[in-house]
Amino acid sequence: MTTTLEAIYENGKLLLPRPLSLPDKSHVRVTIETDLDREAWLKLSEEALTKVWDNDADDVFNELLTK
Repeated sequence: MTTTLEAIYENGKLLLPRPLSLPDKSHVRVTIETDLDREAWLKLSEEALTKVWDNDADDVFNELLTK
């Protein structure tokens, strides 16, 4: 099972917004992604997508759609 949720790190502990439906002593894997990392990835993704989607070649397809 994969569950993604946000947490707050405070006094050496991760505080979850709600209890998880896991048995006690369950082993889990935690991936830490800070807001700075997220913002950097979003910016890079947006730049890459803009290069792909915002180009003169797409104008040909837009013209075909209007016919």
